[in-house]
Amino acid sequence: MEVWTGFLVGLAGSLHCVGMCGPIVLALPSSEKSRLKIFLGRILYNAGRIVTYALMGALFGLFGSRIILFTLQQNLSIAIGLLIIIYILTPKKIKNKLSGSIFYKKIFSLLESNFTNLFSRRSSTSLFAVGLLNGLLPCGFVYMGIAGAVSTGGWLNGFFYMFLFGLGTLPVMLAAAYLGRVINLNLRRRISKIIPYLTLLLALLFILRGLNLGIPFVSPKFSPPSAQVPACH
Repeated sequence: MEVWTGFLVGLAGSLHCVGMCGPIVLALPSSEKSRLKIFLGRILYNAGRIVTYALMGALFGLFGSRIILFTLQQNLSIAIGLLIIIYILTPKKIKNKLSGSIFYKKIFSLLESNFTNLFSRRSSTSLFAVGLLNGLLPCGFVYMGIAGAVSTGGWLNGFFYMFLFGLGTLPVMLAAAYLGRVINLNLRRRISKIIPYLTLLLALLFILRGLNLGIPFVSPKFSPPSAQVPACH
């Protein structure tokens, strides 16, 4: 997967992030007299998220470099796209059951206790730590980003892929910090209706990338490494 597409995945997923991480964003301290301190607090929180994403990208990119060969890399990209489409078509009842599983509940309860402790400190370091932990929350779009990092086939590419993923979520998350309280239920419902279409576009991007069609930036043409013919003596 091309590294720059990480930004698009994050930008599309940021609409979903508002619904999932919105309560955390709204709980960030906003009573300081200095607007600059409030803004810096938001930046530190989001910087923490981006650091976690980037480190996960490096880890899974390294994993991808160990298992991916040329043809397997393309097939993996197509498989990821198909899995995303399956996820879109999965009924909400099944998704709700998965999100309500014991595994998810344990993760959320563990992180929630840490969030409460960090929020009570109200320091710059604690806000950064909240962002670090926030990046570990189970999230379908983060999983898509990780899948993309795996398909980059290298730890450095995976790092920058997920770094750009985090940057893609930044504009909407910053806006939510200041406008979150005026976003009503109807607007959230409209946003939730847009998300499946954006997700479908991401799935098609993964599939096109794997088809090796020779379309610049979208489906670049990759050539397998030429086999070396031993010289005859």
